[in-house]
Amino acid sequence: MDISGLSVLDQRIAGCRACPRLVDWREEVARTKRAAFADWTYWGRPVPGFGPPDARLLIVGLAPAAHGGNRTGRMFTGDRSGDVLYQALYDVGLASQPTAVTAGDGLELYGVRITSPVHCAPPANKPTPTERDTCRSWLVQELGLLRPTLRAVVVLGAFGWQAALPAFAEAGWTVPRPRPAFAHGGHVALDDPDGPALHLLGCFHVSQRNTFTGRLTPEMLRQVLRTAAGKAGLTAR
Repeated sequence: MDISGLSVLDQRIAGCRACPRLVDWREEVARTKRAAFADWTYWGRPVPGFGPPDARLLIVGLAPAAHGGNRTGRMFTGDRSGDVLYQALYDVGLASQPTAVTAGDGLELYGVRITSPVHCAPPANKPTPTERDTCRSWLVQELGLLRPTLRAVVVLGAFGWQAALPAFAEAGWTVPRPRPAFAHGGHVALDDPDGPALHLLGCFHVSQRNTFTGRLTPEMLRQVLRTAAGKAGLTAR
């Protein structure tokens, strides 16, 4: 594992100002805030990944929420999507607690790291293709640092899937041609010429739209996490 390398990468990500539209938006949100969080000092910067440097399982989302990660400074912390994700991780034994409220709340992940292909909160939760491609180098570098231990990845949603596949290819894994399509519960093994394959699994995103309508239920999410944990060599319940 490369603890120092990942720590340095996280610091560099947090200082990125490469996409003017995203910089303007995240900082404007941090200034104006939401009334419920008027007493908060918003993070208002790119949100780095969260989890141990020797993670065997990676969860890839979309981008930080304007009043979630952009407020707290930690992936999926402080918003409804995070409430669902961290509860599920706790339920299967991969997190120390079921809630994620602040970056200093003591939450630990066991063998799991969470990241996203876009590290800034985008307007309307929709980064542009150019913003997605500009941010890819961060994910490629993160994958390179995690590669010695990483064995499985859960990608949340079709956007994340499409954004992550080129990053896996750039990081050295073999992505099939044609590229595999996103599907909930879908599984693809990406060959590694220098080691074991990386197991890539799809899962509907933990968005409010999906969880409120029942398109993604807690048990559906738990089942994907259990399957991924097994592929990664982690023990889940």
